[in-house]
Amino acid sequence: MAALSCTIRLFTLPSASEHPIKTPCDRLSRYRQTDGFLEHLENDMTEINAAAIRDSVALESAPTQYVEGDGIRFAYRRLGPSTGTPLVFLQHFSGNIDAWDPAVVNALASDRPVIVFDNAGVGCSTGQTPDNVAAMARDAVTLIDALGLSEVDLLGFSLGGCVAQQIAADQKPLVRKLVLAGTAPHGGEEHLLSVLQEAFSKQAPDVRLPLFFTKSTASQAAGKAFLDRVYARKEDRDVESDNSVTDPQAMALISWCATPDPEHVLLRAIRQPTLVVCGSNDTMLPADNAYTMFKAMSNAHLILYPDSGHGAFFQHHQAFVSHVRTFLDG
Repeated sequence: MAALSCTIRLFTLPSASEHPIKTPCDRLSRYRQTDGFLEHLENDMTEINAAAIRDSVALESAPTQYVEGDGIRFAYRRLGPSTGTPLVFLQHFSGNIDAWDPAVVNALASDRPVIVFDNAGVGCSTGQTPDNVAAMARDAVTLIDALGLSEVDLLGFSLGGCVAQQIAADQKPLVRKLVLAGTAPHGGEEHLLSVLQEAFSKQAPDVRLPLFFTKSTASQAAGKAFLDRVYARKEDRDVESDNSVTDPQAMALISWCATPDPEHVLLRAIRQPTLVVCGSNDTMLPADNAYTMFKAMSNAHLILYPDSGHGAFFQHHQAFVSHVRTFLDG
């Protein structure tokens, strides 16, 4: 792992001077989840305050809450209405709660419950980050169970898309529908380390500009707008990932793609309706992966976004939200 650590350690994302942030993760949450309702640990929360938290629709302002499961204290934010099938977001390699695009999360939370969280060992969650997708999937299901959810939709991005596939295959009654963005199947094509090295060599203000977006003027402008949205939250931001997170995550993604599955056994085990989306110029997990998943799955839809890379749905966020809504509501 020495060479891997040397490469991945670089992926800790420093906050730019124009985006001052605070990350007080040592502050214990004053809230817990019990039987689907939020209760104040000091027993003095009013019903109005509880409703305000439950119905929050802004990732930038929603409080970070905590729930215990299997010895892990999971950090999460819950947005949107209290009724409907919750949409659970599964994050990319190195990402945390605040790495999601508010333009996507907030728009989808306007008419459905949305849950974003840190899996084990990531951000403000305790525990150890696993080095394999199967264990990450089990941890995510632990979080879902701890929140008392019996049926969910999943939106998985990149590594999170691999985790989403594993959950959907293993937990069929739990998952209603599945959105897979910029991800790969077992045995898929990945260029994680080489793409990371190339991105860092650009010495961009933020590595996500060359990593998630193409070189075109339009794509780079969309990338800068994305970063402005990501850094809109100034207080109580999540903790960035270090190599204790990125090393095992890299191993998990690389191992997932290195595991042959010529008969697509796992993909064929996923019977839930699935929306597969990808950027036309995704260099990390190329679009051929998306077509492979579309062809192998029994009930999948495929969308490719033009002039876009690994972060295609951040660049084309309005179209993506519209597509996801149509798919989930159909």
